[in-house]
Amino acid sequence: MGMSKYLLWLLLFTCASAQAMPDIRHWQSDRGAGVYFVETRELPMVDIQVIFAAGSSRDGNSPGLAKLTNSLLAEGAGGLSADAISRGFEDLGAVYGFDAGRDSATVSLRSLSDPELLKPALENFRRVITAPDFPEDAFRRQRDRALTAIREKQQSPDDLASDVFYAALYGEHPYAFPSEGTEDSLQNISRSDVAAFHGRFYTARNAVIAIVGDLDRDDAAALVNELLADLPPGEKAPPLPDVPRLAGAKTIMVDHPSTQTHILVGQPGIRRGDPDFFPLLVGNHVLGGGGMVSLLFREIREKRGLSYSAYSYFLPMFRPGPFVAGLQTRTDQAEAAVKLLHEQLQSYLERGPTEAELMAAKKNISGGFPLRIDSNSDIVANLALIGFYDLPLDYLETYVRNVEEVTADQVREAFRRHLFPDRLVTVLVGPQTRGERH
Repeated sequence: MGMSKYLLWLLLFTCASAQAMPDIRHWQSDRGAGVYFVETRELPMVDIQVIFAAGSSRDGNSPGLAKLTNSLLAEGAGGLSADAISRGFEDLGAVYGFDAGRDSATVSLRSLSDPELLKPALENFRRVITAPDFPEDAFRRQRDRALTAIREKQQSPDDLASDVFYAALYGEHPYAFPSEGTEDSLQNISRSDVAAFHGRFYTARNAVIAIVGDLDRDDAAALVNELLADLPPGEKAPPLPDVPRLAGAKTIMVDHPSTQTHILVGQPGIRRGDPDFFPLLVGNHVLGGGGMVSLLFREIREKRGLSYSAYSYFLPMFRPGPFVAGLQTRTDQAEAAVKLLHEQLQSYLERGPTEAELMAAKKNISGGFPLRIDSNSDIVANLALIGFYDLPLDYLETYVRNVEEVTADQVREAFRRHLFPDRLVTVLVGPQTRGERH
């Protein structure tokens, strides 16, 4: 059934005025998938995300395999061509999406809730997830695209800095390798490798399903059963190995003909669900996560003009993801900028936030929280996060309270438990660098 482009545009980009606090319902499907559901009636839409523990940390000896597999799902499935699958979504006003990172691989569907539109869209979606054909021509085309993207990364100082940074932080851990893989690894991946990866990790017990939209609980349960009907139960992916502690500080310089030097400083930080999450969230907002009002921006940009911006963040993952502090600066100022960044990190560890800084950070975070749940797409993303990382069902309900209850002492203690100045990795990518080179 067709639909006017104007109506589709309107529905896709109109935000639902979601209820202040979503009522999250959770259950296990008959085939073993965890289901997280929020009923919303403001728009006749349904948003679905299926999240598999099938990110690049599962690549084994074939970096790039997870991302390549995820990109091929809709390139031919159940005997239909990529064009037929694409038209199958477009003609119904549905939108298909996919993504793969280090922890997870995701496929998503947005559809109108009218059963005459939702049912065939869901059938097309089910086909993509459960019966990809991985045609040889599509496999070669997608692999060539990935190889081109990897070669283009060599021209990006940001991408180079990130890859070197992760490698230095994680060593032989699966997080060390870029999700896109390398030229060598991709060229050694075969179509049979992709099919085997899909068969191992795209299973019901290895999946979490997040649903938000114009359905009741029974409709959502029926949708899940239909979606998973042909997906093997399989098994959950095994736990990832622990992240080893860094032995000591390290500075790595990479020559690159960029106009500025790109600098990253950090170390492994925290896992999802860490009890120090909220103290670190609030504390980092003061340090470098609060944009132009943060300490790093003020000291490095405003007072000394060493960088256009300076920032920091924690990226929690299944295992401790990185703490990152970064900036860009003129190459002749790089040494001074790195020295100042280290000094600011050390100083903040010693003193922590002032009461005024703490209050401002909490007000900013709490004030921005409603924007995180003000549309169906925002809510389904939060459901996916809660389900995939096994966070408490009241995570959203208690979020603001947990932020507001953070004290300055908790921030200081949390930072001292997770940040060690004598084991920081420093990466500089820019022209005419000197020192240990990559």
